[in-house]
Amino acid sequence: MDLLERIKSGRYRAPPVRRAYIPKADGSQRMLGIPTFEDKVAQRAVTMALEAVYEQDFLPCSYGFRPGRSAHQALRTLQNVLWAKRLYWVIDIDIRKYFDSIPHSHLRTFLDQRVTDGVIRRMIDKWLKAGAVEDGLLRRTTEGSPQGGVISPCLSNVFLHYVLDEWFETEVRPRLKGESTLARFADDAIMAFDNIDDAKRVLAVLGKRLARFGLTLHPDKTRLVDFRPQMTEGARHPETDGTSFDFLGLTHVWGRSRNGKNMVRQVTAKSRFARAVAAVSDWCRKHRHWSIRDQHRHLSSMMRGHFAYYGVGGNIRRLRWFAHQVVRIWQKWLSRRDRQSVVRWARLNELLKRHPLPPVQIAHGYTAASESLS
Repeated sequence: MDLLERIKSGRYRAPPVRRAYIPKADGSQRMLGIPTFEDKVAQRAVTMALEAVYEQDFLPCSYGFRPGRSAHQALRTLQNVLWAKRLYWVIDIDIRKYFDSIPHSHLRTFLDQRVTDGVIRRMIDKWLKAGAVEDGLLRRTTEGSPQGGVISPCLSNVFLHYVLDEWFETEVRPRLKGESTLARFADDAIMAFDNIDDAKRVLAVLGKRLARFGLTLHPDKTRLVDFRPQMTEGARHPETDGTSFDFLGLTHVWGRSRNGKNMVRQVTAKSRFARAVAAVSDWCRKHRHWSIRDQHRHLSSMMRGHFAYYGVGGNIRRLRWFAHQVVRIWQKWLSRRDRQSVVRWARLNELLKRHPLPPVQIAHGYTAASESLS
């Protein structure tokens, strides 16, 4: 009750977040802002209020950090719409350091349109102005909503709703010649078109649209993809860059269905696969002196988590290869517990009979295009 009273009366003081960094797949670092426990509670309360307002406005193309929506819904819908509507020209969008670059002035302007409650607006302003503590120094910022805060995903969705989603649906699509679609999960977005002229026109203005609101397209990662079926790298359109693309950790490529027809397949992206294998190897190395039972329990948990996300229809080969790599890595580090504990494959097979690892599972099978698009 004391927290609620301080929020209502305006006496609540938002503490600065603790800044931390985690490595990214490309070698750079992702900045996180870690709030206090009390701040998390307050942010969650305000987030719930904002969700009640903006869930009425958010468009179907937005999937990230929304109640009842998930990454797999975005993947399934994108897979089926590319297949059913023959949207073979894809813009793979990458916004450079999005969460660190959101201008507070533009964000406040967008919030003005729907949020008029003084208490909520005052709390949001306090969090935006709170700053971050890094190396013992307090740094104030005029842009960014650091990842790690409970309210950051909601604010980032509000920002891109106006900057990208609404712009695409109300201004871009009516001016196009053919069919198109947008799928967005937080700052990961894909646009697809049924002709290259529309794709080129949108790509030409997309950077200007984002720059107007203080955002920048990554020049190397943002690209136009020739996603036509059975298209080889050498035969692709000269104005495109690549014949496949990654979205939410899965590479989208063309394959064949059981009856021989072309279909969009989603397989574990090479970078994500390598990261998952490296994580298993690092854990086994650090915990090789644990008991077999405890190691088995943790490795099983890691495998189940991997299968739960990457277990999509058409990805069975990558899943089996991951399971094989886990067994190989476990055997390697069990053999290095000490000089006398070399674990041969025969002994490992006996061990796996007593402590079997989880079987490969497809958690998210194919769905009909009509079901996904409804």
